[in-house]
Amino acid sequence: MTTADVLSPNTGGTTMPVKPPKRRIPGWAKGAIWGLLAVGVLAIASYATGVNTLTSTNTAHTALRLALPILLCALGGLWAERSGVINIGLEGMMILGTWGAAWGAYHGGVWAGLISAVVFGALGGLLHAVATVTFNVNHIVSGVAINLLGLGVAKYLANLVFTPLSGNPRQSPPVPKFDTYSATFLSDWLSDLEKMQRVFISDLAGILNGLVTEVAPLTMIAIALVPISYLVLWRTRFGLRLRSCGENPVAAESLGVNVYLHKYVAMIISGGLAGMGGASLVLLAGGADYLENQTNNRGYIGLAAMIFGNWRPGGLLGGAALFGYADGLQLAGGGTAVLALLYGAVILLAVIVAVQLFRRQWIAAALGVVGAGALYAIYWTNDDLPSDLIPYTAHFVTLIVLAVASQRLRPPKADGALYRRGED
Repeated sequence: MTTADVLSPNTGGTTMPVKPPKRRIPGWAKGAIWGLLAVGVLAIASYATGVNTLTSTNTAHTALRLALPILLCALGGLWAERSGVINIGLEGMMILGTWGAAWGAYHGGVWAGLISAVVFGALGGLLHAVATVTFNVNHIVSGVAINLLGLGVAKYLANLVFTPLSGNPRQSPPVPKFDTYSATFLSDWLSDLEKMQRVFISDLAGILNGLVTEVAPLTMIAIALVPISYLVLWRTRFGLRLRSCGENPVAAESLGVNVYLHKYVAMIISGGLAGMGGASLVLLAGGADYLENQTNNRGYIGLAAMIFGNWRPGGLLGGAALFGYADGLQLAGGGTAVLALLYGAVILLAVIVAVQLFRRQWIAAALGVVGAGALYAIYWTNDDLPSDLIPYTAHFVTLIVLAVASQRLRPPKADGALYRRGED
């Protein structure tokens, strides 16, 4: 039977058919579908424009390395905001993490550098918690102060510690990097598929090859933290209590939840994750040693990735991948590759417009047509993009994605609200 017969008191005791609830597609399945769609769009754009860089192994590998600090900062923002604390200070905590990573790695090796980065970032998170949770300082004001303080403290410590070692207050001496590992047999097979130049198959092989070649332990840890964060926040009592603090702290308090404690724990974890994001800039092979202004606003992009992901671990993983890919593409392929990406965006918008027309959402479809036309005009009228604009590709993508995704966002209800124990 496809329907269930139930006794309805409103129909004189007759039986009424009730449709069973629709089965929802699991989140991981939706992510896989979106991932395959993205690869398909990139494959078509690569074939149409002749720019193989869009799906090359080098682009995917570079994108993975550049996505890690964004991913870790986004996870830090997730922990903070699920507890009800807006963490604009991710950038400052990340800066502290870069200095801590260089200092720890120089004196004790890469693992000491990673631990040091987490500690320095966690201290920034603790300071933000003291200001916002204990003293009820406005979350935005406190976050901006943390960013300024992190920058100033890192400059002072670099001048104090690194100047005698390297002679340069803006740069650390060379520090050790994490070793990398490759899945040799799988990588060789994927390389062969990529060289065959078959549409979609070779493109998918190139992207996957970049994800399994020269992978550092820190990369594995960062990716593993995504499902771990989901399991802790959504499948444990501690996670339920923490999220209740971000939804309704007064109700949580009435049920015996120590709201202050959970917010403090969330902020310390948030800062530690941001510090780990700073460590990924310093300790991964291919990255630079500690440099002043090394984060380049990645903390803010991580916050944007979290918002794009609708305050969910899987969604922010997709956001970090998108922003990391945009950043890696401009390094691997330059302006020509970015223009080819615009062509792919036109194809994606055409699909979205078709879906909107099917749903009879005429205004959204019209806006999609205008956007696709503007992007295609940029692609058609330019052979290359100005070199001054190329480094800001990820920032432009951030603005566009947030503008598109803003209609479906649902933040925690008490996110950013000032809370004092015992008050309604």
